Amino acid sequence: MTGAPPTDAPEPLEAQLRAEGFERIAGTDEAGRGCLAGPVVAAAVTLPPGPLPSALAGLTDSKALSRARREALTEAIQEETARADEVGVGTGRCSPAEIDERNILHAALEAMRRATKALADQLSRPPGFLLVDGDKKPTGLPCPARAVVKGDRHVHSVAAASIIAKTTRDAVMRRLHAEFPGYGWDTNVGYPTAAHYDGLAKRGPTPHHRRSFRLRRMADG
Repeated sequence: MTGAPPTDAPEPLEAQLRAEGFERIAGTDEAGRGCLAGPVVAAAVTLPPGPLPSALAGLTDSKALSRARREALTEAIQEETARADEVGVGTGRCSPAEIDERNILHAALEAMRRATKALADQLSRPPGFLLVDGDKKPTGLPCPARAVVKGDRHVHSVAAASIIAKTTRDAVMRRLHAEFPGYGWDTNVGYPTAAHYDGLAKRGPTPHHRRSFRLRRMADG
């Protein structure tokens, strides 16, 4: 599949941080910023130190992977972190109401902060350093952090977080589809598609829609 290259190559940024004395480096990323409905979900992940396990070969930005590959890697990430000490996975989210109140950027940053706290709560002490996908980082973190543009393409832990965030959020939207079947959430998972806009035009918004977002096609005025 075309897209971002896999992150199997050595990671100079993580190697540099370890050389500076930081241990248990974590990565965080979010999913769902561009959706019309549903929460924004983030994950924070620490992976076992050393070479990338073969089960995680091809780890990269979730958007460059098929659904089947994302789900397989999600299972592998959970298995690899479960069998090692002082590593793990944390998730956090902000609801549509919080998105409307905070705006999507600040809600995404808050979801990443919550995910990092959830990860830190699993460990005997917080991660030594956090790498954040993008050009901004949350405040109120339990450890030092650095924003890394396109970190999900170049840092194993950030790529893992992007995958966990995406599969977690997609599962939420597919469950909501059973309650609100008229918007195509089983396939579009809340993103703006023709089926989603058709559902909005016919049925109006649900409690899970983001009222601060444009919920009509541009042509609708």
